[in-house]
Amino acid sequence: MNSLTTIPIIESGEIIDLSLKIGDYLVLSDLHLGYEQSLNREGLMIPKFQFKKILERLEKITKYSGLEKIIINGDLKHEFGKISWQEQKEVKSFLEYLQDYFSEIVLIKGNHDNFTPYISEKLDIEMRDNISLNNCLILHGHKIPDLNEYKEPTLVIGHEHPCIGLRNGERLEKIKCFLKGQFKDRELIVIPSFNFISEGSDILHEKLLSPFLNKQSLDNFEVYGVENFEVFPFGTVKNILQASAKFV
Repeated sequence: MNSLTTIPIIESGEIIDLSLKIGDYLVLSDLHLGYEQSLNREGLMIPKFQFKKILERLEKITKYSGLEKIIINGDLKHEFGKISWQEQKEVKSFLEYLQDYFSEIVLIKGNHDNFTPYISEKLDIEMRDNISLNNCLILHGHKIPDLNEYKEPTLVIGHEHPCIGLRNGERLEKIKCFLKGQFKDRELIVIPSFNFISEGSDILHEKLLSPFLNKQSLDNFEVYGVENFEVFPFGTVKNILQASAKFV
């Protein structure tokens, strides 16, 4: 099994694989439990492998970090307007797993979490819109709140599922990544998805999802790729695009 590498990304935190350590908390985003059943209904016969892989990956991160507090930054489940039987089963099992291994659990509401509170409340786990931690405001990132109500200099979001598509000949390799840049007068950190069915949204070639991001300002964002438990500083988006253009 590959060993983990870490890298500081903000004053109060560092990247650990696909998670972000902020103070005493481990922050994950966009697990999208139940995604396989949704794809099955669309005719894509994907076996139900993700739940086991999520637990294995989280266990490795937890053992490495020693952290006992966790924040799930939105989109714990996948379906929008309903909750599937797979989601009900896996969300409940996942939250019970967290209760066994973590002393504190914080759930942030994402745009896919319309039914998640019905499950979490039965386990006495509150779901909230955001949390302030170590000068960071952690929120899902699908909508922009009135930031005049918050003084934290750093915003930490998910939602985007960022990855970068690196071309090697005819092959396009997608690598999950963290992003670090600016949103107005705030520092902005974007966490990759902690699901293993899709690599995410290619920020170099696809439409951006979060209203916190736009193509005009993205050039100066720093990119930290995560592959096989290792973290790689790739420089800025502008650097990557310029390097990619040389091989086109």
